[in-house]
Order: sequence, then structure tokens, then C-alpha cells
Amino acid sequence: MPVNKVLLTGATGFVGSALLAHLQKQVSHTVAIASRSEHVRIERGCQMFNLGEFGAQTNWQPALGGVGCVIHMAGRAHVLTQEANALELFREANARATLNLATQAAAQGVKRFIFISSIGVNGAYTVDLPFSESSEPAPNADYAISKQEAEVGLLQLAQTTEMDVVIIRPPLVYAAHAPGNFRRLLKLVHSGIPLPFGRVNNSRSMIALENLVDFISLCINHPAAANQIFLTSDGVDFSTGQMIRLLAQGMGRKAALVPFPMSLLNMSAKLLGKQGVYTQLCGSLQIDTSKARQLLGWTPPMAAEAAMIRAGEEFNNRIVGS
Repeated sequence: MPVNKVLLTGATGFVGSALLAHLQKQVSHTVAIASRSEHVRIERGCQMFNLGEFGAQTNWQPALGGVGCVIHMAGRAHVLTQEANALELFREANARATLNLATQAAAQGVKRFIFISSIGVNGAYTVDLPFSESSEPAPNADYAISKQEAEVGLLQLAQTTEMDVVIIRPPLVYAAHAPGNFRRLLKLVHSGIPLPFGRVNNSRSMIALENLVDFISLCINHPAAANQIFLTSDGVDFSTGQMIRLLAQGMGRKAALVPFPMSLLNMSAKLLGKQGVYTQLCGSLQIDTSKARQLLGWTPPMAAEAAMIRAGEEFNNRIVGS
């Protein structure tokens, strides 16, 4: 039976806000929002439930009435470096809070629970073969560990209840207003500063915001998505240099790439304590998305090259218009 009502958590985030806008354009179901703050603006046509902090003890009953599908995006992505109990904080927000919500959702008769996990569950980089759903999980950070623990609990819950589970592990999600490292890269490309990535010959799978939103939306009702894990991407991999060139093209400028030796880049990153940044910019992370394409018949609606160029163009327009 088709889902008539969706409960969305994390609706104010980068991906969540785009997904909310997408879902509101569809007439097949209504959307409810679960918020942690009473100061969140209520979107027209949406029910909003202010439940306070999401944790292992949160009472979700007020928000679950009549809900057919929960899309859970809320969680903790960052912890201050001085926090000694970082893993515990991640576990509370990303594992225990998720399983508390899912358990109550199953008890309320929710048909499907979609959990937005992370490609970090598979690992930080690939060497010979791309990650796939059959790859052995190898989370190397506290955040990814907590996401994997949530996944394990959800799949166990699906075996003992009538609620099915869909787990989605996206890689880096990009757009002109993306946060984090992609925003830093946009700023660097826009500045025109020469960037030392001319010799970087890596391959990275990413996903445009529009494509991820489309895939999540497809999973709400698709019968073949039940109790599956999906790795998603645009289906086209870029080197860091290619990414910079496409962003620069969108900004109407020439990419400033310097052929800096990789060994010196690696040494500099170690000396500065930025090995993680080096891995992201110079290492490879490839994803095999054939399962999503074959099982669900999914094709990304936006071509990767066009999406990357548009990200640069829209970022430039924001800067020029500010």
C-alpha cells in the first residue's frame, strides 16, 4: 500500500531541507516534521512536532500518528575535539536515538523506516575495488562507528517486526550551499589561489543534492527497497583536479592548478595534522551503485558534470550578489 504520510527528521539540515521541499511538491502524501527546537519555522502545509532533544528516552508517540514512513536524517555529525567521550556522544545521538525512534515507529504500525547513514561505514578510502553493499564494513571514525551500530540495530528490528528498513549510505553530497569541506573548496576555487592538485590522479564518487533527494524519495514506496542497504552516487567519478576545473567553469574562470609532487603534499599534511583532509582531496573513494540501478531501476536525474558546473555557477552568483 502506498504511504500517505511521511515523518521527516533533520528537515532543517542541508539535505533535509531540500528533501522537504521535494516532498512538498508531491501530492501522494503529507509531510510531518519532528524538530528539536521550538524556534524552527513551520513550513506551510506541514505538521510540526517539537520533541526537544532526540535521545534514547524521547517520546515519539505524538509525531507518529498515521505515519506510514519515517525518514530519519537527524543526528550528530561533529563533536568538539576536546570532548573525551566523543564516541559515547555519537552513539547516543546516532545509534540509541535512532533505535528508540525506530522501535516506537514499529510499535505504531509504521510500514517503512528510511535511515540516512554514511559511506564512512564502509571506510575512508578505496584502493583496488569500489565499495559495494557486499563490502565488509570498516568504519574508522567515531561518527561512522555510531552509524554502523544504528544500521545493525535497525536490521535486527526489521527481522522481529512488520516494519521494513531501508539504509542509504551516501558519499559527499554537493551543491552550491553545501557545508563543510566542499564549501571550503568552493571558496578556494573562487579565490583564484593556485591549488597544488595538478598531479592528483584520484577517483572520488560523490552525489549531487538533487540526485540524493530523488533517490530517497524513490525509496519511500518502492517495494524492492524493503530491508535493503544502498550505496548511492552520481555514477561518475571525478579526480580532485577535474572537480576544480568544473567548479571553475561554472564560476566563469580558469582553474589554477599547480603540479605539486604528491609526496610533498602528503608530508605537508602529516606535519600540519591534516591527514584526513589529504585523504579526502588526494585519495580515492569509489562506489559501485549497480544495486540501486538494477534493483530499483534508479537513474540519477541530473548528470554529474552538469551538477558540478551548476554548483560553481550558483556559488559565484551568491558571492557576486551578496
